Amino acid sequence: MSKKIHTDHTRSYRNNVALSGSETSFQVVVEQTDLFIVAEKVLKEEALDAVHEIRGIMQAHFVLNPDFATSLVPVAVPEEVHPVIKAMADGALACGVGPMAAVAGAVAQYVADKLRPFSSNVIVENGGDIYMHSTSSRKVALLSEPDSGAKIGLAIEAEDFPLSICSSSGTIGHSLSLGSGDLVTVRAKDARFADAAATALANLLRSPADVPLVIEKARALSEHGLEGVFVQYDSKIGAWGDLELIAL
Repeated sequence: MSKKIHTDHTRSYRNNVALSGSETSFQVVVEQTDLFIVAEKVLKEEALDAVHEIRGIMQAHFVLNPDFATSLVPVAVPEEVHPVIKAMADGALACGVGPMAAVAGAVAQYVADKLRPFSSNVIVENGGDIYMHSTSSRKVALLSEPDSGAKIGLAIEAEDFPLSICSSSGTIGHSLSLGSGDLVTVRAKDARFADAAATALANLLRSPADVPLVIEKARALSEHGLEGVFVQYDSKIGAWGDLELIAL
């Protein structure tokens, strides 16, 4: 049976973000980079500066190392490269994917860290990949079926931050996935690794029968920092690790 391909051109899920009384949200767009940011005040200029910085770092590396931008398998980099490039390469190597599988998480973490001095609470979402600094507990919705809305979420305690939640899907959004499942969402401290892991696990998800395989692979990635995973293919759902699932 064929599966319907879902896309979210408007990123309408951003309209459902709940803010505390002291928080505001804003969007920052630079070419392909489209960020949704929650902070204690509007920090557009600071965020734009951070986006231009990280894009410049990456583009400078791509000029000298074009394979880094195109390869679907890990690419070795020298130890002296920029720490963000090294983290992307290391995350990709651990997960067996190309380094650009970590790009959305890398941008989200870089921008969130740059904004942290201006706001104790910062959440940066980049195409469904999230990096968060927070002083209070949070709930993160899992968009397992955009037509029906988010029904399941993750509860995260204040002491768990900073933290990344990254997702990959064969049916939702525009990112490259070799699988066809509805959703793989992972939890990890490092967004570069989390993004790469979400991609690698989603690549394995090609039928409901693959859900246990994804869980098994996630367990193996725990030695690299993966803390938990949520998997969905049609009505088959699996979860493992440090995840508190809640109804929304």
